[in-house]
Amino acid sequence: MSEVLSHNQLAAIADEFGTPLYVYHAEKIAAQYEKLKDAFAGQDVVFFYASKALTNINVLRYIKSLGANIDCSSVNEVKLALHAGFAAGKILYTSNGIAFDEIEEAKNLGVHINIDSLSNLEKFGKKFGHSYPVGIRLRPNILAGGNLKISTGHDKSKFGIPVDQFEKIIDCVDKNNLFIQGLHIHTGSEIKDADVFVKGIEKLFDIIPHFKELEFIDLGGGFKVPYKEGDSETDIHLLAEKVKESFANHPNPRHLQIWFEPGKFLVSEAGYFITRVNVLKKTSSTVFAGVNSGFNHLIRPMFYNSYHRIENISNETGPRKIYTVVGNICETDTFAEDREINEIKEGDYLVFYNAGAYGFEMSSNFNSRLKPAEVLVKNGTPVLIRRRDVFEDLLRNQLEAQ
Repeated sequence: MSEVLSHNQLAAIADEFGTPLYVYHAEKIAAQYEKLKDAFAGQDVVFFYASKALTNINVLRYIKSLGANIDCSSVNEVKLALHAGFAAGKILYTSNGIAFDEIEEAKNLGVHINIDSLSNLEKFGKKFGHSYPVGIRLRPNILAGGNLKISTGHDKSKFGIPVDQFEKIIDCVDKNNLFIQGLHIHTGSEIKDADVFVKGIEKLFDIIPHFKELEFIDLGGGFKVPYKEGDSETDIHLLAEKVKESFANHPNPRHLQIWFEPGKFLVSEAGYFITRVNVLKKTSSTVFAGVNSGFNHLIRPMFYNSYHRIENISNETGPRKIYTVVGNICETDTFAEDREINEIKEGDYLVFYNAGAYGFEMSSNFNSRLKPAEVLVKNGTPVLIRRRDVFEDLLRNQLEAQ
């Protein structure tokens, strides 16, 4: 079964389910997961899908069927994971600047927990002591990632407890007799240099001996995926070799399980976002192709200045012309500026590639526009996994004042 959906398949799906529409290809997700497993074969490595990338319950269930664990950034993601059938022991919850009662709720659900502040670590210790294992998220002060907004390990990042506060961590652990099960670091997203992960391991080597009950180190995720033609992705096999070498060359080797949290790497390339061209508007400087969507459905180009390849699947062989692809909401929502695309006519389908991660997940009802539907293609069969919003969804949860 091919890992890529053809233009004809995508056009047929758009005809059947309407647009705008998110489409996810199960076999591509499986292929990405196999890449990880093959690269780290023979090593004690566990992969936790970073569910914040895409939380549709059907996608979660499919990823569970592949054998992956799951990483959650909120207690509601934890509940979705449980609803999808993940066992509590397969779920990792990494908190970030949240109220302590959410950590308590996650603890009561029986999942793995990483704590990212001294304040919450102290509260956890006072309440639970040694009775429940916990991980510590450290900030390694390493700058990495394709965009500062998605770089999480540098010295101005809000994430994790800075490594230079290590003595305070030890004081808290000793005072409260905490059971430290794991150490977690995450430097950012779009990391193609395997040495970034090695630097993280080296940061941990001086820290590991202070925790006698340690079972794992969590190196986060952030593997790069290709967006443009000729883009590289993280060399997973090289990463696996370097991780293995790092532990083999350590003067005091100690067996620890290694955890990774791939999110975008698993689902980004499996996703397609299909739109329909509403209007063509010629000006002295460009030709605007206005589609039936906007940053209310795909915010990444506006938010991160990210690149998504766009193709006209209604006219595969037409001459290449220059267009600026824009949305239909009352804000500047430029998806692509001066982009060469096969000749566009009103009514054509444009598909955005690499739309599986942080696409629908970051969508909204801005301008009171309706959220799109989602479809999962598995074994060649497209199945609707989220219906398109209807007007009544805009009124849901609103109350009439008396």
